[in-house]
Amino acid sequence: MKIKMIIFTLLFVSSLAAQNDKKISEALAFQEKMNAEFSNKLHSPLTEEDLASFSKLDFFPVDPDLVVTAKLKFHKNSKPFKMATTTDRQPIYKLYATASFKLNGKEHQLEIYQNQKLMLSTDYEDYLFLPFTDKTNGESSYGGGRYIDLSIPQSDTIVIDFNRAYNPYCAYNAKYSCPIPPKVNNLDTEIKAGVMAYKH
Repeated sequence: MKIKMIIFTLLFVSSLAAQNDKKISEALAFQEKMNAEFSNKLHSPLTEEDLASFSKLDFFPVDPDLVVTAKLKFHKNSKPFKMATTTDRQPIYKLYATASFKLNGKEHQLEIYQNQKLMLSTDYEDYLFLPFTDKTNGESSYGGGRYIDLSIPQSDTIVIDFNRAYNPYCAYNAKYSCPIPPKVNNLDTEIKAGVMAYKH
């Protein structure tokens, strides 16, 4: 009996380690892709001055524990609304679902949105938008909050990887118009993952 328990424990630990390795490698690939985009003058949101001296973005250390599986409550009959931005622009979104998950020992909820214009494009028809704020904003992360890109899931759960949280382009260049995370999406905890505050 003890041998079976030891074998089971070893298999569980091995499986958990493999899962964590996958989460870390995916997060590092995300970081590499972002740095490549920011280094490319054709795609970079940086000003010409900042691009000239750009090396790489600062990221929090990758944390596999900040990859959560959230339960979704869908809002199929939600009405379109205008989301506030840093300019007069007001893109139209719909509340797609409310995600519930446990993080840092607490239960949390975040609203996930769908851009009504982008969903008409074949390239973005399954794209979902998750803007949020947390207790690191204005300190180690951008004061205006961060975003996570998601895709429409095949079930009533969705994986949210906070290691892929990124800054709106407004954090780098004032010429951009960026959605402001709704107050309902303020997390009462620190999310020490993803892109950190940009230092010019």
